[in-house]
Amino acid sequence: MERKITKKVMVGKVPIGSGNSISIQTMWDRPIRTYNKALLEEITALHRLGCNIIRFSAQSEADIEILGKLVPVSPMPIVADIHFDYKLALKSIEAGVHKIRINPGNIGADWKVREIIHAAADRNCAIRIGLNGGSLPLKLRNKRNRSEAMILLVEDYINLFLSESFENIIVSLKDSDHETTYNVNKQFSQNFNYPLHLGVTEAGPVIPSVARSAFTLGRLLNEGIGDTIRVSITGPLRDEIYAGKEILKMLNLQESGIQLISCPKCGRAGFDTHWFVTEMQDYFQTITQNISIAVMGCAVNGPGEASHADMGITGIGKEVFIFRKGEIVRKTTIPKCKLEFKDELQKVINEKTNN
Repeated sequence: MERKITKKVMVGKVPIGSGNSISIQTMWDRPIRTYNKALLEEITALHRLGCNIIRFSAQSEADIEILGKLVPVSPMPIVADIHFDYKLALKSIEAGVHKIRINPGNIGADWKVREIIHAAADRNCAIRIGLNGGSLPLKLRNKRNRSEAMILLVEDYINLFLSESFENIIVSLKDSDHETTYNVNKQFSQNFNYPLHLGVTEAGPVIPSVARSAFTLGRLLNEGIGDTIRVSITGPLRDEIYAGKEILKMLNLQESGIQLISCPKCGRAGFDTHWFVTEMQDYFQTITQNISIAVMGCAVNGPGEASHADMGITGIGKEVFIFRKGEIVRKTTIPKCKLEFKDELQKVINEKTNN
């Protein structure tokens, strides 16, 4: 597909829009009580898995104080999510966050937004105009066409930002209904040139969320629409990152990383593919080289899939076989197979890095 070229907005050191790589975002899933080593380690782990930007709910000055400590040491940009209280937006900008998200449906009067704009301009802080269909103001909430209502509100906000000569903005238009999300983003893209953050909000647990998100975001991305994404999942944050990466890979919008081919369980299985993939998944997600891996349960599909994969693994009884391009390179056992597979995989990584 041919991507729409939107305005370039910097979120920390991450460029959004203007044909740059589509970034993957997530949102911290609990209150931030204190700044400590464990918090930084968790954020660093999410970044290693492939997360590019992380958002935090800033509900108090205490939250913002913690974000201020996190900003200079975080491996990725920090976004403060603000609702209702414009003063928290001002304090977040002062604390040095790389972007703030404000919701046009609840942030308040125009003069409050102007104060936020002025503060962001002084600090070179990006602003996300983040509108959810469920938080439309009363005057628009009962409008029959929700997509149209969302467009009307975001147009008013963009005009307000333009009146202050501020264009360092990213827009998100999300709804729990996937068709509303698709329609409103497509309509916005036809009329505006600002980068879009895509997502289906309140999309549910892993299976419903991934299905809705892949269907909705996939169509938009395939039409060249969208500059950054979040797959909103009721579940572990790492699943949001896994899902986002897979959607981008499926559309050839992210070339690097592991392409995993793995069997479901069946009565023929001689190797526990579910166990192996579960044990290795976090490790696989940290690899940036473009490598295909086949995890096969038996000899029916295994030889064919393993013949074109960079690496493969299967087993019969107590024996485990590690393949490279279909050729067995190691015979090992279940207790040793993870370590030996990593060892062999590192050889592939080294070869690709040096070529």
